[in-house]
Amino acid sequence: MAFRFFVVLYILSLPSCFSQTQDTISIQNTKVKDTLVVQNTVIPDTISGPTVVLKSAVVEDNTYTQKTIEATVDSTSIANLKDNEEVLKLDQAWFDELYSNRLFDTIYKTVTELDYKPVDYPELHTDTLKARLKELDARTPFNVEYNPSLENVIKSYLKHRRNSIQNLLTLSAFYFPMFEGELDKHNIPLEIKYLAIVESALKPRARSRVGATGLWQFMYGTGKEYGLDVSSYVDERSDPIKSTEAAAKYLSRLYKIFGDWDLALAAYNSGPGNVGKAIRRSGGYRNYWNIRHNLPRETAGYLPAFLANMYIFEYAKEHGFKNYKPEFAYFETDTVLVKQQITLDQVSEAVGTPIEQLQFLNPSYKLDIIPFIKDENYVLRLPRSVVGTFVNNEERIYAYAKAELDKREKQMPQFIESQKNTIYRVKSGDYLGKISRMYGVRVSEIKRWNGLRSNNLKIGQRLTIFPRTSHVNATSSAKATVKPVPIKGDFINYMVKDGDSLWSISQKFSGVSVQNIKDWNGISGTKLKPGMILKIAKS
Repeated sequence: MAFRFFVVLYILSLPSCFSQTQDTISIQNTKVKDTLVVQNTVIPDTISGPTVVLKSAVVEDNTYTQKTIEATVDSTSIANLKDNEEVLKLDQAWFDELYSNRLFDTIYKTVTELDYKPVDYPELHTDTLKARLKELDARTPFNVEYNPSLENVIKSYLKHRRNSIQNLLTLSAFYFPMFEGELDKHNIPLEIKYLAIVESALKPRARSRVGATGLWQFMYGTGKEYGLDVSSYVDERSDPIKSTEAAAKYLSRLYKIFGDWDLALAAYNSGPGNVGKAIRRSGGYRNYWNIRHNLPRETAGYLPAFLANMYIFEYAKEHGFKNYKPEFAYFETDTVLVKQQITLDQVSEAVGTPIEQLQFLNPSYKLDIIPFIKDENYVLRLPRSVVGTFVNNEERIYAYAKAELDKREKQMPQFIESQKNTIYRVKSGDYLGKISRMYGVRVSEIKRWNGLRSNNLKIGQRLTIFPRTSHVNATSSAKATVKPVPIKGDFINYMVKDGDSLWSISQKFSGVSVQNIKDWNGISGTKLKPGMILKIAKS
C-alpha cells in the first residue's frame, strides 16, 4: 500500500510509465512534440504492466481537450486517496482549542475562586520549591518569595490543571515571541508575558463577564485611551501586537505610579484606585501580600495565579511538560497591507489557506471582513508560504473580491432573516464559527438565539437557528448535497492537484468563476482534495 501511495503522489519520478495518444500537447503553456513534459520531467512513451487511467486537462492554442494518461500503479486510482482520519480529528481538536473559550473560562474561575488549602502533591517537595523560587526571585523584578499560600496554588495547578497547562504551553510558542518583542521595546520585564495567561488564557477573542476583551483584557474605554480601535468591523483589543503594545504602555504608567511591579499588576487588574484604598486600609503597607486581604476577591488571587504560572512555565521541563510546535510559529507569518475591502473567505479561496487558520492569524476582524478605510492601515497576516502568492496576484485577487462583493450587493434583498427556525444538532468537530458560516448567520446571533454565554458546545447539543435565505436553501440539513448544474456543451475533466483552490483553478480557465465550478460540480463549501475530478465547461 505504501508503494502504491508513493507511486501515485510522485508519479513523475517513474522512469517509464506513460503512453501518448496525440502528437502535440501543451501543459502550462509549454508546447512539446512526441513526448509528454510535466513539470520539466520528460517521460518516455512506452508502458507495460497493469495500468490505471488518470484524467487531466491539457491546453493547446486556447482549446481545452481531455487527455488520458496511463500509469503503472497496480490498478489503484489516485481519486481514492484519502486523508488520515485520525490526524483530521487531531487537527479539529486543535482548532477547537483555538476558537473555544474553555481555557479562558476555567482560568477566570480559578482566579476568582482561588483557595489556598493544602494540596497533597508529593512530586514537588517544599524544599525543592523553595530553592527554585529563590532562583526565580534572583532573576526577575517580581517578589517571588516562598509562602505556603503560593505553594498550595502551584501544587493545585500541577495536580488538577495539567492538560490546560500543556495546551497553554503549546499556544505560548506562538504568542510569547511577539509579546517579548513589544515588552522589550518598552523596557518592561519579559515575565509580564505570563500575565496574558491569567488574563485571557491566550485567547485573543476572550471576553469577560464585564466586557473586557482580548489577550490583555482591555475594557472599551481603556482600550480607546491607548489607541485600540473598536468598531463594527474591527476590535484591536484582539490584535496580538497592538494590544500588547497598549498593555506595555499601561503597565509602564502604573509602575511609575506605584514603583513596584506586584502592585502595578494588581492595579492593572482592579484599577489604581482599589490598590490605593487597600494600602490605606492596611495601614500604609506597600507589599502585595500585606494588602491582599483588602483587595477585591478577584485581584487577591491575581498575583498568586501569575506567580504560579510563571514558576510552572519556567520549570515546565522539570515537571514533565512537553514543548510541542504550534500550528504556526510567529516568524513563519508576515503581513500584507490591504488595498481594498476583502473577506477572509475570499483570501482562503485565493491562496488555499483554511479559513480557520486565517481567523487564528487575524483575530481582530470581528466579521471576518478586512475593511479599507482612508488613513487606516489594516493588514492581513498570512503564512509566509502564501504571502508571495497573494502579492504576486494582488490585482486579480482584489478584482475577484470586488466581483464577489458586487454579486452579494445585488442579492442583498434576498438575504433576509427567515421567520422559520431550524434545529441543528452539534456534532464532533463543530464550533460556532463553522456552524455560522453553514447557515449564513453570525456567531453572535447563534449565541443570542440560544442564550449562550460562551463559545463552548457539547456534542449532541441542540441549537435553534434562523437561517438566512439565499440561492442555496440554508434551512435544509447541513448534510444535504447540492445538485450539480448540468453543463451545456463540451467540458473537460480537471484533476485537483496539491495546493489547488477553487480560485486558483478558476484563474486557469478564461471566463470561469469560482461559483461556476461550485455549481457545475455540486460543491457547497471551499475544500478540495488532491485527486478530485472537477468538470469545467469549455470556453
